Amino acid sequence: MARGRRSGAKILLYSHDTFGLGHLRRSMTIAHSLVARNSNLSVLILTGSPIIGAYDFRSRVDFVRMPGVIKLRNGNYTSLSLHIDIDETIELRRSIIERTAEVFDPDMLIVDKEPNGLHGEVAGALELLKARGTRLVLGLRDVLDEPTVLRKEWRRKKSMETVERLYDEIWVYGHQSLYEPLTGLKVPAEVGQRVIYTGYLPRPLPQPAPNHQWPAITEKDFLLVMTGGGGDGAELVDWVLKTYEAKRNLPLPALVVLGPFMPVEQREAFHARADRLPDVEVMVFHNQAEHLVQRARAVVCMGGYNTFCEVLSYDKPALIVPRTHPRQEQLIRASRAEALGLARMLPGTDDNGHIVPDVDAMARALEQLADQPKPSAAIRPDFMAGLDTVNARVLACLRERRARNAAAGGEDALVTFPRVSSSSK
Repeated sequence: MARGRRSGAKILLYSHDTFGLGHLRRSMTIAHSLVARNSNLSVLILTGSPIIGAYDFRSRVDFVRMPGVIKLRNGNYTSLSLHIDIDETIELRRSIIERTAEVFDPDMLIVDKEPNGLHGEVAGALELLKARGTRLVLGLRDVLDEPTVLRKEWRRKKSMETVERLYDEIWVYGHQSLYEPLTGLKVPAEVGQRVIYTGYLPRPLPQPAPNHQWPAITEKDFLLVMTGGGGDGAELVDWVLKTYEAKRNLPLPALVVLGPFMPVEQREAFHARADRLPDVEVMVFHNQAEHLVQRARAVVCMGGYNTFCEVLSYDKPALIVPRTHPRQEQLIRASRAEALGLARMLPGTDDNGHIVPDVDAMARALEQLADQPKPSAAIRPDFMAGLDTVNARVLACLRERRARNAAAGGEDALVTFPRVSSSSK
């Protein structure tokens, strides 16, 4: 397809979004920051999230919704809504990705976490855009998984081969002092030179909707309990509610956000239990959760990437109860955060990854949480530089593209971005 005259720069973000909010919210944070700082830029998000329509988007940010999939507890995937097998679902998603890449024709593609996409679905788009000179970026969260598991996964998916051959840069949305996500992998020297630790992605407070009514509990000091998407958060909620049911003198009332992916039966049961407690309120979902974190005195969470960024952004004392199955990601993040003085961790899972609720241990942790030091007491100055770094890299790449286009004799000439050098880290 021939390139037409371009009215502005374009960035495509791929977020596979199996079951949860993490990938989508990370992509939205980046997209909104980019258009806020660049008036001549448009961003399109490719996502499989079934609830993306519940969020508000800035001007010049839009999305293409792919058929959804669910990751089962055993690690396999299945179609979210369509009564077709996973291979047919992936083929549908692959065709949407490739056609979107061909027509949108971005200056840069940023792929979240999975180098080849879910079941290799982004591989064709990578080849297409590489041939056009599009800048290809792999964005990684701070922790992927325990090194032994990660090594087997990347070997099976041939991920490093793809990274080495196709990607121009690897952005780690974290800080090297907390963790190095490629630990345990054999990283070729050339690939290592393309890695940039951006710092964590701060979460600007969004403009609240006009006449929005906040829960009454948020008008005073309260404890916010969050489970992210909620698909695997029932055991944490149960543990917290058991503690409030047994202990009537806890220092803070609790607002529990269940998450949109928590099964309806569990939601209803938790609502019924909370109705019997004078100091607990439950809600399912809020599309501006940042405001709840900002208003809270302290936070109890599972330790997902986005909640961790919000805790740091709004400087809240946090108690992290990490999930340990099917990935060790949250456990690694929580233990390192505790070691750095950024949060406290309360482990509570058995060998199968299920929480064994110890009411006395949770009560002690909640009592200490009210007076726990804020993350700002331990945080490094460059720890939250993620959006500044991402914007700087995008701007540098776009300027280089314009310069090379001009040198080639026209703004629509096909160009190739230079590789990032180690001096850019």
